[in-house]
Order: sequence, then structure tokens, then C-alpha cells
Amino acid sequence: MENCIFVVMETENGAVKNVGFEMITPAKEIAAAKNLKTVAVLIGNDVDGAAKQAGNYGADAVITVDAPEYKTYASDEYAAVLTTLAEKYKPEAIFIGATPNGKDLAPRVAVKLNTGCAADVTAMKLNDEGRIAFTCPVYGGTILAENVVETIPQMATVRGGAFKKAEPSETSVEIICEDEITLKAEDIKTKIVDVVKEISEAVNLEDADVIVAGGRGMGSPENFALVKELADLLGGVVGATRAPIESGWISRAHQIGQSGKIVSPKLYIACGISGATQHVTGMVGSDYIIAINKDEDAPIFDIANVGIVGNVLQVIPAMIEEIKKMRA
Repeated sequence: MENCIFVVMETENGAVKNVGFEMITPAKEIAAAKNLKTVAVLIGNDVDGAAKQAGNYGADAVITVDAPEYKTYASDEYAAVLTTLAEKYKPEAIFIGATPNGKDLAPRVAVKLNTGCAADVTAMKLNDEGRIAFTCPVYGGTILAENVVETIPQMATVRGGAFKKAEPSETSVEIICEDEITLKAEDIKTKIVDVVKEISEAVNLEDADVIVAGGRGMGSPENFALVKELADLLGGVVGATRAPIESGWISRAHQIGQSGKIVSPKLYIACGISGATQHVTGMVGSDYIIAINKDEDAPIFDIANVGIVGNVLQVIPAMIEEIKKMRA
């Protein structure tokens, strides 16, 4: 199956990580323009359900490598398998989610295939030469650079939340099982003996339907607590710009923007956020944006569906009170 784009879908406990479904969207757009197929690649154990899901989200075909030894991600094995698949099917591009595992896997495969790899991609398009131009944040997210991988396959790690996944629909999809891949002994240099999960703060900004985000304008950690109260009331998640994080008001796991996470919720409420490019890049894909700022000329109002000019420390308590009245 030559003339295709690989979308490598990472699974965890049998479930596909969201970025896998999201990557199908730009892959299909580019594939349509170049008359290619979008092929999801699943390496793991018991991935039949995930393979069907990939078809529901738009993949034209799915290649699975399903065996117990691939249940847990291992750099050597996964890199060897993906390289073998790429050499067989010769995809024009390979997209891998910019997860910790994806960032480990992509450069290893790129070296094996003697190609380049764009990192942490937030947008992509075809240039005049028919190559994919990848937009990547550089210098700590302060600048967006457009990179073109001149060699084939064009590889990229794609940041979660940068693209919207399609609405799923029940459909049948061609599933190609490549379970007979034999790895060479020299390909395996490490062996996973045990897996220990780190207990850390879990903030699922990428999948949230509602995000209430606070910026420098909240003024203090005590005031920032209003953001959490409003988010909890709406069943949402708390986000933040870089300023509150650097001030220690909230952990870095909540950061949204070029140097944080890219999100696209149904509702985004920006509280005391001016609208600097570094932050806006991370949330401009939101379906509906409400902005609260005392500066009527704040750039955030240029992208907001509803703008509220006022003191955020007065507006948020009023919103909380009214929501509670409506639910009483």
C-alpha cells in the first residue's frame, strides 16, 4: 500500500490517545490533495477495538502489529517495527503524537529511515512544491517557524490539541495485520523489567469541553482561586497563561499556549488574560470564547465571541452567583 500517510496511534490500556484521532484530520486533508491514503498504524496488544475506532475517525486503512510483547511501549521494539513497516509500505509522511513516548520514538525512526523530523508541530499545509510545511514553536514558544523536511518520508511529532478530531461515524475499514514481523537480535538493546507509574497531577486540558483560564490580571493566588471555583461550577478544567505559573499560583501542568498545551474546548473563558500571541496560539481553536478584561483594547477581545469589559474580580463572583441561582 504505497502512496499513503502513516498516522501512528499510541494506545494506553487499550485506549487510543486523543492526539492519534486528531492527527487523522490534517493527514486526510493532505492525503486528499496529493491523492494518497491515510493509514493508521497501531502497535500494541489487543488493538482490534482501537483499529475499528481509527476507521470511525476517518482512516482509510489500519495496519496493526498485535502481540503480547508490544503491550508496553519499548523504544527498541517499537522503532524497529515502525521502521520495518515504513520500509515495506513507503509512506510519504509519518505523523506521531508529541507525547513522551512519541518524542522518544520519532527521532529513532527518523535516523533509521535517514530522514528528518519536525518537532511539536502545531499546524501544517502543502507548499508550492507539494511538500508539507510544518509550523513549530521555537525559542521557548516565542516564535513560530515553518519547517520543511526535504527527505521522504516527511516525519513530524504533532502536539495534542493542535487539530480537531472528526466526528466519529460507524464505518468498516480495511485492517491489515502485520503480526509476523520478526525483529533482529541486534535491534533490541534494552529490556523493560518493570513499569512504575509516577503519581502526578492529572490535568486533561486537551479533552476538556469547558476551560476557565486565568492570567496575570487575576492579581494573586487568592484571587486565582476564583478561576477554579468557576471551572468547578461549570464542570470544566482550569487553565493558565505563563505568568500565574511562573508566580507559583498554579502548576505548569495547566499552562496553555505555545510553550504549554494547545486546546480546543467547546467553551473557553479567559479571565484577566490580555491575549498575547503565545497564549492565543494555544486556544484560538476553541468553539466559543468569552473574555473578561478591564482593558477594552486588550487583544483577547479580537478573537472573543463575547467580551466583558470590567474588573475580573467583580465579574467572576457575579457569574458564579448567577449560575448558582439558575441551578437552584
